Amino acid sequence: MRLVLVGPPGSGKGTQAKRLAERLGLTYIGTGDMLREAIAQGTDRGRRVADLIKQGLLVPDAEVNALIAELFHGPQRPRCFVTDGYPRTQAQAEAFDQLLAQLGLPLDAVINLTIPDEEVVRRIAGRRCCTNPACGICYNVHFQPPRQAGICDKCGAPLAQRDDDREETVRRRLQEFHKTTAALLEHYRKQGLVRDVSAVDHVETIYANILHAAHLTDGRSSCTS
Repeated sequence: MRLVLVGPPGSGKGTQAKRLAERLGLTYIGTGDMLREAIAQGTDRGRRVADLIKQGLLVPDAEVNALIAELFHGPQRPRCFVTDGYPRTQAQAEAFDQLLAQLGLPLDAVINLTIPDEEVVRRIAGRRCCTNPACGICYNVHFQPPRQAGICDKCGAPLAQRDDDREETVRRRLQEFHKTTAALLEHYRKQGLVRDVSAVDHVETIYANILHAAHLTDGRSSCTS
């Protein structure tokens, strides 16, 4: 099974992608994690994309396509996978199509997680994370508040809102998402791959709906690594 998950920030696609990877034995491909690792390691790519990510802007297609190409041409090339955050644009999708065609790895489905913008803002802008690096637990003032406002339940350190969780940044990210995603989904709809799944539900219900949409009602993947 080879899946692409599409959805705005805050739609839970990372959570669902990791569940799919763990439960179906797929390789999880999260470009956000890969880029953050590059930033943490201070690589050339990390230095080039750091400011863009901090501002909530999209990383150029060429950078992300090169990152994915390196993975698929490397010794740990995945055969069965679920992607989280890639492709984000039509140009990325076209490059990914070409790469997968060369390797004989066609996609099985593109899962489009749908959610209203205001719900995304509530989910992300409501986050407050522990400032203690050894803890780092995050809460949400709307859904999972700490027992004492502004204080971590676990270690007692102050909570803070991350720069990329601020409302203005979230709305900018949503604008970027909508600007690029319409063409991306149309690209995949022409191939008959898109399956729309609501992201406003219990996590396990969303997971079950993804399995159903991807014709995996028995919860098993037909693709083996």
